[in-house]
Amino acid sequence: MKKWITIWVFLFLIADNQLFANDTTQPKAHSTITGTASYYSKKFEGRKTATGERFHHKNLTGASNNFKLNTWVKVTNIKTGAFVVVRINDRMHRNMKKKGRVIDLTRSAAAKIGILSKGLAKVRVELAEKPSQTSN
Repeated sequence: MKKWITIWVFLFLIADNQLFANDTTQPKAHSTITGTASYYSKKFEGRKTATGERFHHKNLTGASNNFKLNTWVKVTNIKTGAFVVVRINDRMHRNMKKKGRVIDLTRSAAAKIGILSKGLAKVRVELAEKPSQTSN
């Protein structure tokens, strides 16, 4: 009897450990998601991102909890069709998911899809290839 209890406890601990072993800093790669985009506050200028680099509004980067770090994504403003390709270099606060946020952009990226005036926009975010140097 003790042998079976020990086995069940061991199996429970292994199963329990697997449930919490998921790394939340590197989520499963999605191919396309829809939700709300926002952009960073000016106070974040110069702060370190999740990749360790410094944040700058002039860069075309974004924060998302839905794509792996250093993934390139195409962000399309659903209302206007305007899009921008950005690199995910940061993570959003966990509470942003409750608000329907899927990506936080730099001011430069937000300007390219026309959301600076409103601050938020419904967007489609999909995996993309790294843009060529000549496309800018």
